[in-house]
Amino acid sequence: MLTDAPPMRFSVDGWDPAYGASLEPEDFLGESTARVTAHVELPAGQWRAIDPRPGRPLPAALLFVDGVRRIEARVWIEEDAPGQDARAPGPAPEASAALCASYAAGVVCCCGQQAHLVLAETRRGLFTVVPGAVDITTWAGAYTACHTTPNAARPLSVTLSQALQRRLGEVEVQAAVAARAAMAGHGVPAGGDLLVIDGPLRGRQHLPRALGYIKSHRTTYLPPELNALVAALAPGQRTPVFLIGTSWDRHTWYLRLPGAAGSGAAAGPPWSGIVRIECSADLPAGEVIGLADLSQLCLGRFASAEYKDTRAPQNLYPIAGLERELRRRLGDPRLLYRALRLTAQAVHAG
Repeated sequence: MLTDAPPMRFSVDGWDPAYGASLEPEDFLGESTARVTAHVELPAGQWRAIDPRPGRPLPAALLFVDGVRRIEARVWIEEDAPGQDARAPGPAPEASAALCASYAAGVVCCCGQQAHLVLAETRRGLFTVVPGAVDITTWAGAYTACHTTPNAARPLSVTLSQALQRRLGEVEVQAAVAARAAMAGHGVPAGGDLLVIDGPLRGRQHLPRALGYIKSHRTTYLPPELNALVAALAPGQRTPVFLIGTSWDRHTWYLRLPGAAGSGAAAGPPWSGIVRIECSADLPAGEVIGLADLSQLCLGRFASAEYKDTRAPQNLYPIAGLERELRRRLGDPRLLYRALRLTAQAVHAG
């Protein structure tokens, strides 16, 4: 529909977004206060390292799900006072910070003796708290307006970053569901796959047969007497399952991947090769323990080597390959940034 309203005025921050670390905070904070239930698999007084248990049927396919995000530019959306004509002279309008970002999610299927990309979805968004903000269209792509509500209790940068992370999580779920729907064409029976999502399972715990795969650790959840077991794990071993709860609950366990430095004279850092695996808190204990056993049998063969990946062995090969492909599909950041600058200049000149 045609309208006489002027286009939304915005400007692009000249500071390289690659240095905007303050706008990309972690989205999972304060989990050091988690409630811990240690006796899901073994009583706390009987905790020990658990070896792999061969013989359990393996899934016909492993689906690795990952997403990437990139801030293309920080922008300022100009807001006029009520009743003010943007084209008329007058006091300078107020401006609200916003983010122009690209994000993508995809799924790699490992079945038989091969790995292949099932699908990849790419999006671009303008993340803002300005109710009247509209899409930004450039010659290099359009940024769909994604409105979020400001929160006086947290910085605007955190609010915008979390809005971006939520949208990325939504696309990851969509990709996972679509990939599973395509499994019948690969000869994978219904219920014969295992979903491995890179990162915490939050927002995805409703997906069946799903594991959250956490590569890095920013806090410890276990009390000291149990936490000591984590550093003592040998490659391939895991801790017993335990339950943690913050604003959401999940079952979890620690696993040391094969290829990581263990104990002894050539030992690396105590938590070298340690990953934490999550699954839904709604599953019965027997099913959770079965998933924990499967994680030992399935994930170790995808552990990366140091000469191939600086995040080895935690960055599994399918996840690393998927990340590279998704980042390639985001496009050239220099061209996207230039396109935003030119569009902002054209809006102001008009």
